Amino acid sequence: MTTTLAALATEVLTCPEGRGKAELSRRNAATWLASREAGTPLPIGTAQPPDAPARPAKPALLDPRDVPRRRPGTEAGRTAILHAVAHIELNAIDLHWDVVARFTGTPMPLGFYDDWVRAADDESRHFILMDDCLRELGMEYGSLDAHAGMWRAASDTAHDLPARLAVVPMVLEARGLDVTPGMIDLFSKAGASSAVSALQTIYAEEVSHVAYGAKWFNWICGRDGLDPKEAFHTLVRRYFPGGPKPPFNEEKRAEAGMPPDFYWPLVEGT
Repeated sequence: MTTTLAALATEVLTCPEGRGKAELSRRNAATWLASREAGTPLPIGTAQPPDAPARPAKPALLDPRDVPRRRPGTEAGRTAILHAVAHIELNAIDLHWDVVARFTGTPMPLGFYDDWVRAADDESRHFILMDDCLRELGMEYGSLDAHAGMWRAASDTAHDLPARLAVVPMVLEARGLDVTPGMIDLFSKAGASSAVSALQTIYAEEVSHVAYGAKWFNWICGRDGLDPKEAFHTLVRRYFPGGPKPPFNEEKRAEAGMPPDFYWPLVEGT
């Protein structure tokens, strides 16, 4: 029986173990991309992805307000930052596979699926890099508590593909472009070469994920006769109250196809 891309996506979403999810994600991404390269793409299919992805027993998922504050000037604080990045990357694996599985009822070009499968593959490598850094320190993902807020954006936009693209890659992942240079500097000063190398890889590759979001958001707006900037402002105000927070990495955001007039008008007080 021929599998479908939607089935491959759902298989990742229902895998509970962190490292196992990342490795399965890489295998399933390779299966799809190989079918595309051979000129015989798998059927997209349909799926009923879970409302929330399967998760390992640890870490405990807390309200964001209850997660202990990280003190970056200490080794424990830097370790907590690495764990937090690993948590973000694990969520990103699921977010990208979820956009593949959840919106199969919205007709999209095959290139849409190519982009998000590649993004999921990138996030899988990123999670493994972060988990390796933690293991060098005698820890692993799940050793510290994490927050439960990241999937809220997916839940809130589960019915609306343009909203999902606006909030997840174009707001949440764009935030990574703003903050990662500071993390690289922090770990460089601490002489943590493995962490620096991993964060540099993540920083270089996350630009493309924001770009995928901007590309397909603009494509949908063009198809539907909408002004992309106005549509983006409307959706972010609806699904991400408070808007993005400066300072912004305007150079990398522009590289990803997000000019300042997309996000600055959303900053509270402007």
